[in-house]
Amino acid sequence: MNRSHRATASAHPNIALAKYWGKRDFGHNLPAVPSLSVTLDGMCTTTTVTFDDALEHDEFLLAGAPAADGPTGRVVTMLDRVRAASGLRARARVESANDFPTAAGLASSASGFAALAVAAVRAAGLDWGAERTSDLARRSSASAARSLFGGFVELDAGPEHVPDEGALLSARPVFPAEHLPLAVLVCVATEGAKAIGSTDGMRATATRSPYHAAWLADAPRVFRAMKTALDARDFPAVGELAEHSALAMHANAIAAGLVYWTGVTIDVLAAVRALRARGVPVYATIDAGPHVKVLSRPEDAALAGTWMRAVPGVLRVIECAPGGGARVLGDVAEAP
Repeated sequence: MNRSHRATASAHPNIALAKYWGKRDFGHNLPAVPSLSVTLDGMCTTTTVTFDDALEHDEFLLAGAPAADGPTGRVVTMLDRVRAASGLRARARVESANDFPTAAGLASSASGFAALAVAAVRAAGLDWGAERTSDLARRSSASAARSLFGGFVELDAGPEHVPDEGALLSARPVFPAEHLPLAVLVCVATEGAKAIGSTDGMRATATRSPYHAAWLADAPRVFRAMKTALDARDFPAVGELAEHSALAMHANAIAAGLVYWTGVTIDVLAAVRALRARGVPVYATIDAGPHVKVLSRPEDAALAGTWMRAVPGVLRVIECAPGGGARVLGDVAEAP
């Protein structure tokens, strides 16, 4: 008798305030520097995993359509890890959808693989806690380890030597969502996917950038300073450090020939600086894409949003705040 095991989970993307850009060169998807992020409540990925004895191969549908070979391969690799741990042999159908642009530099891989990890673990009947599930997500997307948790989250750098296969590297929540009043305005510059994915971009930066060694040396200092600023609830210091981290990361990538920015990116950065010159404490951070995330105090969010929407080329502004972690939506369904 064919049986199916199904679970649905949701997860939010996160943005790294203190960024990592680069991985250990011996594999295992381990970040080369620590990072500290905030999980956002205004964007979401919802993923359903169905292990079904009747399936001949794994299927991955993204927004209702079959995904490309590359993303499908990454999904299958995670499913294989879950099957190895659970003893399941059934293939799986994965159906996932984002309510924001995919593969565009808005951390869709973070929320996507976090939701996939939670749903797959639950559907397979594994009794795993958040730590082990975070490690599972990290093996597919390092930033996904952080989206398992809400609020402000840290992820250590990987060990300097090849770890044992069973060694865990999980993210950890450090402050709850309400710890620091914060608004994050995501200025969407394009609805399309970026030309160079983050993994390829990190590899090219490590190989070609003359500034990569300086980045590896400075990023841990910024991480420690960010954690101290957050602990003190010092919003201006958090904003200044986040902007520094983002600009340093992109300077490193640009020196390797990787330009994720567009003219819209530069114009939004100019608007942020102009508003700040008027005495409004707003700051910018940018991941591997053209979109600028503007950090402000909640009481300044409406004014900041008005300024950013007025920038030519900004398609829309998604207003976010620190949000919760990944979760299962309803119970596992098991049917003949």
